[in-house]
Amino acid sequence: MQMLLINGPNLNSLGTREPHLYGSTTLADIERAVTARGQELSPAVSVLCFQSNHEGEILDFVHSQAAGSVGIVINPGAFTHYSYALRDALSAVGTPTVEVHISNIHAREEFRHRSVIAPVAIGQIAGLGIDGYLMAVEFLARRFGST
Repeated sequence: MQMLLINGPNLNSLGTREPHLYGSTTLADIERAVTARGQELSPAVSVLCFQSNHEGEILDFVHSQAAGSVGIVINPGAFTHYSYALRDALSAVGTPTVEVHISNIHAREEFRHRSVIAPVAIGQIAGLGIDGYLMAVEFLARRFGST
């Protein structure tokens, strides 16, 4: 069973970008941890990882890969707050989606408090660091993995 791990803009800079907010873990570390957790849950779980700083590339990835996937774990980065195109793509494909944020977006600047993605996601995990990604994969595997 395939799951998608999607990371949006600036998340390729994890490890060096504002470590007081995001820690020292790199995106490659997160991808390895999520892939390993998927394998721990079931040898049948494969995680397809994707990151882009470009909205259109993320949309194309969602449209081309979601149909064969049991779930999407997405950290949309700044697209969280204004990308109606990403919201519409996730809604259109209908694949169960969990929105993840490393920091607590609700305790940061006011513009970060609103997510246009949340209404089309089955859940949101914010402020738990990289553990949020692992929790999202576990949830999707348990909830939708047998379908």
